[in-house]
Amino acid sequence: MKKGKLLLLICIVLTGVRPVNSQTKPGDPSWNYASAKKIMTDAYWQLWNADVQKKIDKDIDLYRKSDASLSFADAAPGTEVRIEQISHDFIFGANIFNYDQLGTTERNRRYKELFGTLFNSATIPFYWKKFEMEPNRPRFKQEYWDTEQYWNAVKKPKDEPHWRRPAPDPIVEFCISRGIRPYGHTIAWGNPKWQHPEWLYEQFCPKNEKEKLAKFTKEELGKLTAKEIAALAPEYVAAVGRTFDKRVEELAAYYGDKVPGWDVVNESAVDFHGNAVTGDVITNSRYGNLLPGDYTNRTFRKANEVFPKNVSLNINDYANNQNYTDQVKDLLAKGRRIDIMGSQMHLFNPQQCLDVAAGKEIETPEIVWEKMKIMSQAKLPIHLSEITITAPDDNEKGRNIQAVIAYNLYRLWFSVESMMGITWWNIVDDCGAPGEPTTSGLFTRNMEPKPSFFALQKLINQEWVTSLTAKTDQNNKVDFRGFKGKYRVTWKARSGEYREEVFSLNKNGDGFK
Repeated sequence: MKKGKLLLLICIVLTGVRPVNSQTKPGDPSWNYASAKKIMTDAYWQLWNADVQKKIDKDIDLYRKSDASLSFADAAPGTEVRIEQISHDFIFGANIFNYDQLGTTERNRRYKELFGTLFNSATIPFYWKKFEMEPNRPRFKQEYWDTEQYWNAVKKPKDEPHWRRPAPDPIVEFCISRGIRPYGHTIAWGNPKWQHPEWLYEQFCPKNEKEKLAKFTKEELGKLTAKEIAALAPEYVAAVGRTFDKRVEELAAYYGDKVPGWDVVNESAVDFHGNAVTGDVITNSRYGNLLPGDYTNRTFRKANEVFPKNVSLNINDYANNQNYTDQVKDLLAKGRRIDIMGSQMHLFNPQQCLDVAAGKEIETPEIVWEKMKIMSQAKLPIHLSEITITAPDDNEKGRNIQAVIAYNLYRLWFSVESMMGITWWNIVDDCGAPGEPTTSGLFTRNMEPKPSFFALQKLINQEWVTSLTAKTDQNNKVDFRGFKGKYRVTWKARSGEYREEVFSLNKNGDGFK
């Protein structure tokens, strides 16, 4: 077999992805970390030195593995047992914002194939502005303009109002069919550009109140207290709170526990310690718009009331600092159920990744450990809910820099005790939000795998998977240490029949008798 055809076959077997052009460097499955790492400077490796790598390896073994104990009453000593890990306990996710939107059936197929092979979680967009473009008309169900047929005919997909905002119902069903976690993002967020629907003000603020508010410039309005705003626009203030509550109630009633986890409030730490005050009826947000009083607390209180107890209710922010941690601790002290604390890491600027490669102190092991130490004060699992790592140049060197940064950061994040998951943000180049980098994907715009894809594939599906063959001891037992997750065990019983058992390894001592 010729080398080109052999590489193509290996790529299909390992990844489930068939490169459009098997000669394309970024799709070459022969990429390996040992060769690519040479592209980084000595200053970089001084930060990521042998002692750091040893600590990472030690912590991965300590926090991500457990000891299993299996007993085989129906097998003789020395019986061969096959042990295969079939799923991860740890979350490896990505957003699924471009579902059926990539322009061809083949691209869409490759995109979907990643969920259930590389990713076990999909973050589904529920941004209010595009989810409910008109009041009382949420876009749960697929319409024609959400179909693959529609998107395949669109010449300029970025000009479409629902680009990166597909209808969620088909995605939820797709996730369930693949056995992966559908994850909702986000219920409440103060950002007027991406989240806050214009119709909220247009429809629910009476004319006389609009006239009063119009007398103030944006800067002047931003300086008014909550009481002053409530006196100027009492009907609108009441409508804002009522409408926010209604959104939480509708999502909970519609999905129940079908969507098992949500970012309940996104990026609200900016309003903590000042703007959002418990007892106020309105928050004059630093986002430049009016939100319910103490809206983070209010939204969690409502979510706690209406969502099933088995649904994970989470907070998410880019802050990663003491203020964010204090906000979470304050919410917990108020009695709010928060299950997971979300953290973000975006290297949006290509220069940042060049600086990382040059050994500058950006997302170094020490910086990451310190951030995680601060956030761990809240005593909650941490979800690295949005990450972006940009290829600084769209060439072999730039793509390898992206891959090496991703490889090392994933190892570091995976080793953190309180970490429960990592979610890559934009899978495909040039498919992010306006202003986000065009080269931060794991795949090219034509869905050809880049080195960063193979870096994650190597970790998630090769290095961090436990599979072995062992023999039962004199007590008909097999003990092993493996990565936490679900396992399938097969063996031949004394009767000559083959047996199979599935069990979950989450803590030391798990197994079966």
